Amino acid sequence: MNKRTKLAIAVSATMWMIPMTRAVAGIDVTAGDWKIDFSGNVNAFYVHASCDSGTPGQSINGGLACAGDNSSSVRNGLLPAALVFSATTRQDNFDIDVTIGFYPGINSSLGGAVNGTANPSALQSPGIDARQIYFTFGDASWGTVKMGRDIGLFGKDAILDDMTLLGVGTASGNPAPSNTSLGRIGIGYIYTDWLPQITYTTANYSGFTGSIGIFQPLDPLDGTGYASHNSPQVQAGLAYAWGDPKSGDLTGKVWFDVVSQKLSLGSQAVLAPGQVSSYTGTEVDGGVKVDVAGFQAVLYGYTGKGVGTTGLYYLASTSLGDKRKSDGGYVQATYKFDKLKVGLSYGVSDLKLADSEVVSPTQTLVKRNESGVLGVYYSLTKSITLVGEFVDTKAKAWDGYSVKQTDIALGGILFF
Repeated sequence: MNKRTKLAIAVSATMWMIPMTRAVAGIDVTAGDWKIDFSGNVNAFYVHASCDSGTPGQSINGGLACAGDNSSSVRNGLLPAALVFSATTRQDNFDIDVTIGFYPGINSSLGGAVNGTANPSALQSPGIDARQIYFTFGDASWGTVKMGRDIGLFGKDAILDDMTLLGVGTASGNPAPSNTSLGRIGIGYIYTDWLPQITYTTANYSGFTGSIGIFQPLDPLDGTGYASHNSPQVQAGLAYAWGDPKSGDLTGKVWFDVVSQKLSLGSQAVLAPGQVSSYTGTEVDGGVKVDVAGFQAVLYGYTGKGVGTTGLYYLASTSLGDKRKSDGGYVQATYKFDKLKVGLSYGVSDLKLADSEVVSPTQTLVKRNESGVLGVYYSLTKSITLVGEFVDTKAKAWDGYSVKQTDIALGGILFF
């Protein structure tokens, strides 16, 4: 894996906004047979969130727009800060890499928890998320094997190509912010997450690459109890990239991914009437990105059943194991004028009711989260990008209740 690709994944950032130079590609040190690299980022934003007044006693289960009081904060954006350590070498015809990434937030959390309850009060400290801990071995002739914890395959390109990656997007929990905002997570794509895995990626064959891996199976986030891990989660992806970005001609990529996992109650569970002992949740996604001159466009979509919305296996089924269908996607266009890039983006995430569920005045399950984003990104230097975003987010439940949130974010991010 070359340094440009590594930094893009290590700090969850594509470098479309910042010229790739030593200043943003990390700090290199050679020690014996090893080449050691340190890279990362620091970011901070002022965010004002305007919320709907809402209806007392009403809420949206899975809704990502706020109701109640407006709020102001100084917080991280979609990216936490990052310090990524990597060491590479060549031994016995193998390219070897080890990477450990630490991702601290600037906001305080209760007890210093990584992504726990935020605590914006005196005498507190932030948490550190060690989301990357892996090694790889391989060769350009046959591919690479990865073992450890790293970004997943399903949904990876969706977040890496999201223009709000260098900004904020939808500002979740703005009165008491945690390490990150949402960007388009749950509002255009399901979060790829950082997962324990053993993954194989092929060599590059005329622009084509493929990946497949087994991953730590996940418990459902909604407490339905389908948490018996008797088989691994499987993810796979196929991509094709064309063109030379330095040529100024049309370049781009197309990709497809899949995630699938069996969720079980376990052999000792006592089934309720109509309850299934297990179900398999599977989702597929795909996208295309094209670049020509200063213009870039991204089109992305996903669909499946039993995987849920926002995060993997969140609101994926009823308590009886009846699967819900989910789909969504986003469209994005940006144009760069010298150091200034302006972008527009719109995305939706829909969640359908399961076959056993019905629309009723008490059905508070989220039906749709959607948002539109206007972003302005200015390269102050080759390391610093100043950011301004206007974000309009709406959440709607199956009972018809809806709320709207408007965010204004101003700040910046520095890569080294």
